[in-house]
Amino acid sequence: MIDDLSQLRSEIDALDVDILVRLNARARLARKVGSLKVGQAYRPEREAEVLRRIIEINEGPLPDEVAARLFREIMSACLALERPITVSYLGPRGTFSERAAVKQFGEGAQTVPQPSIDEVYRSVESGAADFGVVPVENSTEGAVGRSLDLMPQTTLKTCGEVLLRIHHHLMARSRSELNAIQRVFSHGQSLAQCHEWLNANMPHAERVAVSSNAEAARRASIEPLSAAVAGEMAAEHYGLTLLASNIEDEPNNTTRFLVLGNYEPKPSTTGKDKTSLVLSAANRAGAVYEMLTPFATRGVSMSKFESRPSKVAMWEYLFFVDIDGHRDDANVVEALAELRSIAGYVKVLGSYPAAVL
Repeated sequence: MIDDLSQLRSEIDALDVDILVRLNARARLARKVGSLKVGQAYRPEREAEVLRRIIEINEGPLPDEVAARLFREIMSACLALERPITVSYLGPRGTFSERAAVKQFGEGAQTVPQPSIDEVYRSVESGAADFGVVPVENSTEGAVGRSLDLMPQTTLKTCGEVLLRIHHHLMARSRSELNAIQRVFSHGQSLAQCHEWLNANMPHAERVAVSSNAEAARRASIEPLSAAVAGEMAAEHYGLTLLASNIEDEPNNTTRFLVLGNYEPKPSTTGKDKTSLVLSAANRAGAVYEMLTPFATRGVSMSKFESRPSKVAMWEYLFFVDIDGHRDDANVVEALAELRSIAGYVKVLGSYPAAVL
């Protein structure tokens, strides 16, 4: 048995050497590709194509998602050889927004926390950051209003999306009995997402809403008899101990983030693209229904249709729409042309590859 184990370890060592040699060969090729590129180095449509191909050819035993995550990190590291991408997100460090930024761009990116969603937009618009990652909607709590309100005003393009499965954990400075915790800090949405669990397990504890889950973790790290509801990254940043894991009420709780930048992805070869729009209806009866017709008659699927006050005039609304397909696809081109003759206002926020992971 010892001889068998030694043989297996020798084979693993040999494979490790081969993997390292091939990784460096890939990195050299990626650097050559980078030297031939003009303008944008990071191309989300190309990355999405690579990841989808990896999933298609993966024969295991590694799960598809694990294999894809490994290759995302390889691409991130190779890109960083040329120049690390700078990505702004809603801070502070330890938030789900930071986790979404790392999920999309990998550990090779330079992530920069911003104090507000407005500052995420501003940092990319000014050129201080290459991209920004902002939350736009949660599967249980709905839209993130400020992110949507800024989209009609910005010159930035939507060039990617991130779907992040949200797991909430209860954490404190040290391991404690739940009945000893007097107060629980968290963002208001997170408290709402864990409402039933907190009712059942900590009905006596005061719930204190703060600006972010990372701030909740910071408060819990310095205040006695307190705990925070936050993600694992916050626990790592502030050295907290997990008292309970996955305490969210909804098992499929997911937040969708959009990637903003000064780049317009081309149609992907897989055809798995999305286009985001913002519209306003003309002031006449049946105008909203008319806006849907150009998509329906051309077989363009709509995955989102949500209204928000326009912030310009009382009782006027903007409609945020997501459709399947790229703005350069023939049926989408035709639909948008007809839509512009019907709607009071049309802005294409961007076309981008649908989330892979």
